[in-house]
Amino acid sequence: MSDTIFIKGVSVHAHHGALDHEGHVGQRFVIDLELTADISEASRSDRLADTVSYANVVATAIAAFKDANYKLVERAAGAVAEAVLTAFPKISTIKVTVHKPHAPIAAIFDDVGVILVRSRK
Repeated sequence: MSDTIFIKGVSVHAHHGALDHEGHVGQRFVIDLELTADISEASRSDRLADTVSYANVVATAIAAFKDANYKLVERAAGAVAEAVLTAFPKISTIKVTVHKPHAPIAAIFDDVGVILVRSRK
């Protein structure tokens, strides 16, 4: 059985980017997480111990995202996926979406970013 927990719209100021000014000034990123886990016991027990703490997942994701200044959002998203899978054994798969709304692109655009899906081995 697999169930889904989602967390959308986590805003984080970080210093990721291939251009020098992105590493110095930083910018806002938005992270969405989709977690696959068996939470059937929590659906019966109503106990936090039987599910995954949203607050702890967010804290882990933010810490991993801000841990280093990456040139690529792909690497920053990978760091989030690795950290969350390591910290939360109940999670079997994670989908990490990183939006970079102020990417230095010479065009008018609504959104740009990456989506990574990683599963426990």
